[in-house]
Amino acid sequence: MTVNLESRYLGMTLRNPLVVSANPLGREVAMIERLEASGASAVVLPSLFEEQIEHEAYEVHQVLEYGAESSAEHAGGFLPEMQDYNTGPERYLELVRNAKEAVSIPVIGSLNGASPGGWTEYARMIEDAGADALELNIYFVAANLDETGAAVEARYLRLVQQVRTAIRIPLAVKIGPYFSSIGHFCRLLVEAGADGLVLFNRFNQPDIDLETLEVLPRVRLTTSDSGRLTLRWIAILRGRIEASLAATTGVHTADDVLKLILSGADATMMASALLKHGPVRLATVLDGVRAWLEEHDYESIEQMKGSLSQQYSPDPAAFERANYMDALVSYTMPRV
Repeated sequence: MTVNLESRYLGMTLRNPLVVSANPLGREVAMIERLEASGASAVVLPSLFEEQIEHEAYEVHQVLEYGAESSAEHAGGFLPEMQDYNTGPERYLELVRNAKEAVSIPVIGSLNGASPGGWTEYARMIEDAGADALELNIYFVAANLDETGAAVEARYLRLVQQVRTAIRIPLAVKIGPYFSSIGHFCRLLVEAGADGLVLFNRFNQPDIDLETLEVLPRVRLTTSDSGRLTLRWIAILRGRIEASLAATTGVHTADDVLKLILSGADATMMASALLKHGPVRLATVLDGVRAWLEEHDYESIEQMKGSLSQQYSPDPAAFERANYMDALVSYTMPRV
């Protein structure tokens, strides 16, 4: 029996659910070709950062001083040097065009920032360069103690609405988990125009060097355990909002992919595993997914997708508070 690994995401039929998320490997067309050859079904290009669009030196300085370490895309020094900021978006648009010419899989552009600015203009440019879809990666640390959660959410929603009206291609919105009511906010994002949600953005946290007494960026790659929060919320959202769902953070093995698809993910996005092991990791994971499906008599990815979401789970409470209690009660101390 031949297993059908195709999965629908953002209205596109992907040859399998393995998507390369925005990370430094996507900076070079030759590497994107290697990722495709290894099994990637789509690639999200590294983000065009808001700070690359805004040319004022003061704005750049503020961003570099506060929160520059927060995006996992900065691994390997992706954030450009100061002298590179005034180049505008041309290099990025050239990457989009060249990648589209080089590979047959969907190429998804990415915008990363927190304020409306000229995003609608650059979203159109990315679309015109040939991107198959756009991922809006909203990064914002709510450090203003006078700003309410409702005001922060309203800022996100305005940004999504503005970008949605500017482009015709599918729009995915990538967010972090730090909202008081994630499910409700996800529904609002879809109502604002998001065709898909990418859960969750992982904000790397600052560290302190005890010798120099400096606050330093520390990039930590994920592990499989990092994906449990994503699994929970995809399972809860599956079938309850009208949008594609992509899982990012903690996708390292075939088991990770299978669990996320069973919970309801349409796409599983890999970055840390590829940075650790290279493009060949994609082929290894795909082989594992295919073998499991065959062993368990599944004919396709679509057949299993969401079958263990909260909507269809024999124990829906397992995705809520009951899981917390059961985990604590069942924990066994290791022998010393």
